[in-house]
Amino acid sequence: MNNILITSAGRRVSLVRFFQKELKQFFYDAKVFTTDANPDYAAACRISDGAFKVKRVSEPNYIEELIDLALANGIKMIIPTIDTELLILSQNKKLFEEKGIIVVVSDYEIVKIFRDKRLTHQFFEKYFINCAKEYSKDNYQLPIYIKPFDGSRSIDNYIIFKEEQLTEYHFTNDKLMFLEYLDHKKHTEFTIDLYYDKNSELKCLIPRQRIEVREGEVNKAVTKETFFLKDLWEKMKKIDGFVGCITFQVFVNLDNQKIFGIEINPRFGGGYPLSYLAGGNFPKWMIEEYFFENKSIEPFHSWEKDLMMLRYDDEILVHNFKH
Repeated sequence: MNNILITSAGRRVSLVRFFQKELKQFFYDAKVFTTDANPDYAAACRISDGAFKVKRVSEPNYIEELIDLALANGIKMIIPTIDTELLILSQNKKLFEEKGIIVVVSDYEIVKIFRDKRLTHQFFEKYFINCAKEYSKDNYQLPIYIKPFDGSRSIDNYIIFKEEQLTEYHFTNDKLMFLEYLDHKKHTEFTIDLYYDKNSELKCLIPRQRIEVREGEVNKAVTKETFFLKDLWEKMKKIDGFVGCITFQVFVNLDNQKIFGIEINPRFGGGYPLSYLAGGNFPKWMIEEYFFENKSIEPFHSWEKDLMMLRYDDEILVHNFKH
């Protein structure tokens, strides 16, 4: 069976549904499974075709357990969705391939770059993309933005306007970076969904202007054919090691239109549903590329511009649930 597994599915109900819809266009009986540390309480696990409880990625034998699960359930493709999985899954891609299982994740060496924001800045510089200036802790200019070099979900992030806001913790925690502060009031924020084929060639680039963010995930956004689209495509059209969905966050200065790279996540982002609904059918392309050997993906530019997404809470009901 050409079944698909989406790991750490959590609240990614839309992503699961997209893969279910596209997979059934090719293989009617195929299924989209999910995993989570606590699938009983994960909405996406409740609407998938089957859910499995797995160890946390940091626990021993996680990879062996995942391979066994895939082999037992006819799973041929695995889609990781959270940052903490990316390193270990990319590191073990060949092990999965030997078992006939495709993990759609970028190569280990490039994933490693984006788990360290210091290396991410070097990546931006290599491709002539501006980024926030990094200060040393004994020579900085207020205001500054402080964040961990390996952080996620805005944990341990601080905006410092006055000297008295700084504490010993900020200076002694070696993980915290002191960065130039890019004021949200003076910049427009875009998240860009990029699709790279199995040869690491760019096939689609959709900028989403962020209007409102809730709990670190975009809540309101609109697709935009931005002035920087062509230039960014040229800079990013071939990045060795990139595979599948890449999520790229940038700030654009409202006065001088200067673009700053903020971060890159080599996975599906929480706001990807807007790009899918605008025509960026990444699940379909993955299925075509990896399940049909000779299928190549053509560059796609005809996504719907100025499509706005307004998200809201919905309910997944589980009847006769016993705690």
